[in-house]
Amino acid sequence: MQSENRFFDDLAKMVNGVAGTVAGAGREAEAAMRERAKEWVGRMDFVSREEFEAVKQMAATARAETEALKARLDKLERAAKPAAAAKAAAKPAAAPKPAAKPAAAKPAQKPKS
Repeated sequence: MQSENRFFDDLAKMVNGVAGTVAGAGREAEAAMRERAKEWVGRMDFVSREEFEAVKQMAATARAETEALKARLDKLERAAKPAAAAKAAAKPAAAPKPAAKPAAAKPAQKPKS
């Protein structure tokens, strides 16, 4: 036969109440921390996914343009080399000029008074 003891019943109710209160406080603390984290991240200077993707696309386009311009420049340089070589071959080698004679030193004149 089980005896009824009000002390243990009250103690069990109190422990259940404390456990519920602690669980509620834990949920409130978690919600507050989550809110603080959102505020902190919001103050940071992060970019959105859409902005990141747009800049990534712009960089890819610029890279492709750079490669195309580099290929065009290489093609123009290759075309210019034979023309420069033909020009150089067409000019006859000029005879070296004789060295200029140094000017004779003139005697210093005395200033007139």
